[in-house]
Amino acid sequence: MAGSPFIESVRSEIRLRGYSLRTEKTYIYWIKQFIYFHGKRHPCEMGAEEVKSFLSWLSVTRHVAVNTQKVALNALVFLYHKVLNQELGELGFQPARKQQRLPVVLTTEEVFKIIEQLSDRNRLIIQMLYGSGLRISECLRLRIQDICFSSLAVTVKDGKGNKDRVTLLSKQLVPALEEMIKVAIDVQKQDNANGIGPSLPYALGRKYPNAFKTPGWMYIFPSSTLCPHPLTGEVCRHHLHDSVVRKALQTAVRDSGVRKKISCHTFRHSFATHLLQSGCDIRTVQELLGHNDVSTTQIYTHVIGQHYAGTTSPLDRLHLC
Repeated sequence: MAGSPFIESVRSEIRLRGYSLRTEKTYIYWIKQFIYFHGKRHPCEMGAEEVKSFLSWLSVTRHVAVNTQKVALNALVFLYHKVLNQELGELGFQPARKQQRLPVVLTTEEVFKIIEQLSDRNRLIIQMLYGSGLRISECLRLRIQDICFSSLAVTVKDGKGNKDRVTLLSKQLVPALEEMIKVAIDVQKQDNANGIGPSLPYALGRKYPNAFKTPGWMYIFPSSTLCPHPLTGEVCRHHLHDSVVRKALQTAVRDSGVRKKISCHTFRHSFATHLLQSGCDIRTVQELLGHNDVSTTQIYTHVIGQHYAGTTSPLDRLHLC
């Protein structure tokens, strides 16, 4: 099915509409799962009832998270509305149970202990996750032109939801970032000598044939190996794979003695929580994180036990012996 004309037509429609490669892979995955679930019947032969039964199965039998079910729904809505031009109408499927889990957050002391166990590139990456509130994918996709040292700002391009945003850059990281950028430019010059450069957004290379030679387009954290571009097939240098950082972090957490379930995303959670604890306005934190709705950001107020600025337990107002 991977190379079937139908799947390729869906893929073409996704690319035509400018969706990210990550979204493309996700949508193709769920559309395939839908087809397999119904015994490889063609989607043209199915409709709302089949979509409803598949989504209910994900909830009742597979016990998927609510966000996973939403992604599957989005993929199937795209398939029927944009590719097959069929309206699904009211589905009325069994929704997945929404589980409200508080994010794991580190104390400043724990952040320090973990970062102390890291070195060089991996240390800088984790520092940027915590110092700028970045997702690991956003950090690794940063290009030289996305950093502004004069205003201490980081521009995140095509973040979650295909949005751009600007967030903070810690002044402590300026020397290390400048050094990392020098190394990246040296790698780019060596690649350019062989007619190779960083992977570029789709079709940009055709529009600007010499863009791969421009330092601004170079990844700050380039991969150590070359690879074919996932869309064009041209040999290029992509950014560092997130598995490299995750493995380094796993070792650092173990050696730090911190006994919490920690991932790269934990540092983004900690960034938001520590800003709120320091008195930062929740709307500012919302913008820095790139959340569409402030209710998403409010989960961090639950972590610190303050649902509104300045709210404390009434017992704390009593001066008991």
